[in-house]
Amino acid sequence: MTPQVEIQLIAVVTAAACSLVGTFLVLRRMAMMSDAISHSILLGIVVAFLAVGDLASPWLVLGAAATGVLTVALVEALHRTRLVKEDAAIGLVFPALFSLGVILLARQAGSVHLDTDVVLLGELAFAPFDRFAPGGTDLGPRALWLAGGVLLLDAAALALFFKELKLATFDAGLAATLGFSPALIHYGLMSLVSVTAVASFDAVGLVLVVALMVGPPAAAHLLTDRLPRLLGLAALMGAASAVGGYWLARRLDVSIAGAMAATWAPSSWPRWCWRRSAASSPPRAPARGSA
Repeated sequence: MTPQVEIQLIAVVTAAACSLVGTFLVLRRMAMMSDAISHSILLGIVVAFLAVGDLASPWLVLGAAATGVLTVALVEALHRTRLVKEDAAIGLVFPALFSLGVILLARQAGSVHLDTDVVLLGELAFAPFDRFAPGGTDLGPRALWLAGGVLLLDAAALALFFKELKLATFDAGLAATLGFSPALIHYGLMSLVSVTAVASFDAVGLVLVVALMVGPPAAAHLLTDRLPRLLGLAALMGAASAVGGYWLARRLDVSIAGAMAATWAPSSWPRWCWRRSAASSPPRAPARGSA
């Protein structure tokens, strides 16, 4: 495969993975939690790297996932005090964790290839150069294998626990009455969001991760209210924005991640205007002679 095809494949697989878990964040009205988790996982990555000294260690993924869950727990703990609202709690927690990660990164890991520009913006153009070659056999970009593994993990988890996630998302009280644990389902979903974010940040950056977790699901929600169809549309729209953003970036010679993050927005405006006009228009009168 050529580097162009590999870049687009990485972006498509990453967009699909982010869109799947992002759909439940949008439905739960927790879209900004993706922003909080995506930024705060930097602290877990830096702490894990300082502990093991290897950027390829799986401990970095585990440390980032643990930090994402910690972020959710701290936000909910602050919100339960009833002293601040949830959005204010998010604004208090994730800047503190992200800032601590940036400070540790600058002071303790300044000599390694792990800087704030890469974390925030990513660089898909360099992803094909980091190859996955076990035993000397080139199997393609490492980022593609990592993103593919996370996509399979997300898809398998959603397939196995679809009914539980659906029930806990739309009626947590009923889920608890039926014997399910809404809290356990909630933290399981947040763990998936954390793993997806940390698997994607190296190639596409945190800004694009947030855009892909919120943008395609929100746009797809304008077209359908059925959850299975919504998941499929969100993944397809995320993949389409990834491919369209790549060619837009190539045409304009701009950041690939930035172009991909901006591509889905114009396509959603006509749907939003149509949905709004349909909701505000009066109901049509029945035709004469109809029952």
